[in-house]
Amino acid sequence: SRWNIFRCKNSNNVVSLLPNTNNNNNIMDSNKMDRGTDALKSHVADKAMVHIRQTKRGWFQECLGCEAKNEFKYFQEGETEMFAHSLDDASFCCRLCCAPIYPYKTPVKETTTEAELYTVDRPLVFCAAAGCKCCCYQEMTVTSGSEKMGSVKENCYYCVPSFTASDENGEPYWVFRPPTCLGGLCVNCCAEGNPCSKQGCCRASFRVYPVSQQDMNGDAPYIGQILIKPKSLSTAIFTDANAFDVTFPEGSTTSQKATMMGATTFFNSIFFESNEQ
Repeated sequence: SRWNIFRCKNSNNVVSLLPNTNNNNNIMDSNKMDRGTDALKSHVADKAMVHIRQTKRGWFQECLGCEAKNEFKYFQEGETEMFAHSLDDASFCCRLCCAPIYPYKTPVKETTTEAELYTVDRPLVFCAAAGCKCCCYQEMTVTSGSEKMGSVKENCYYCVPSFTASDENGEPYWVFRPPTCLGGLCVNCCAEGNPCSKQGCCRASFRVYPVSQQDMNGDAPYIGQILIKPKSLSTAIFTDANAFDVTFPEGSTTSQKATMMGATTFFNSIFFESNEQ
């Protein structure tokens, strides 16, 4: 029951009703944790990993100046049938002239019903990611069913890119950074494997750290990962351009998972896509 019933100390006949604040707090916490559309919750709430595959339009369409929208397909771990897909609204000219800072709004929709899972909204912010950043930080926001799930914003950094994930109230909880070497001064290109071998070639990642963690350099423990996987040359040219494995931190909420998936396509537009234009 939501109400506590007790007898007054000085009377056996008077009954007082007071709200059970403990139960109310539990309900509020449950609602806060269980945010987002039903489609989003049904596909990622209990998942530890998703795969995101990018498909680019053909080069002929690009040369004609058509609206070459980026398409992403979303797969559950171990599944071959995609559960969601997305198309951004950035035109060919915008991507060509403003890469890698072009703005876009990308709704991610369920494949079978076209129901919204979440939407990524990236505004235009001048000054792309570089060797160091002290202003004009790139950012994006994730919403689901008109509710804000969270946001990701670039931090001030030198040599090693860094981004902070925050909840709907702006409270930070994760930091995204590539693995590093030389005491955190450089990005470690060999962290995901020998770059000269089949397993390590073209593998890059953003690792996820708790915002409270002090040491994020070298072999410091991390709780999640966004890993870009290598593909064959023919596949990269004619079909999926980039492939990402997204491993969620243990205990992540649905809102945090949506934010991390949005961060994957966000990082792709900043770091990986512009290298292939």
